[in-house]
Amino acid sequence: MDWRDRISVDPQICHGTACIKGTRVMVAVILDNLAAGVSHEEILPSYPTISAADIQAALEYAADPLHTHG
Repeated sequence: MDWRDRISVDPQICHGTACIKGTRVMVAVILDNLAAGVSHEEILPSYPTISAADIQAALEYAADPLHTHG
C-alpha cells in the first residue's frame, strides 16, 4: 500500500494538515492516539469514517524517510 492513496494534503482542508482522504481526520490525531497506547480497535469506533488501512497509511506517512507529504 502507498500512503498517498489514503492521505491527502490540501490547503483547503484543515489548513493543509495531512488528513485521511475524504475526511477531516488528521494523521496527527491518529498518530497521537497510537503514541498514547490507544489500540487500532479503540481508534476505529472513535473515528467511524476511517478504516484499519487508513491507520496503517498514517503510520507509513510518519515513517516516510523522504517526508514528501504532498
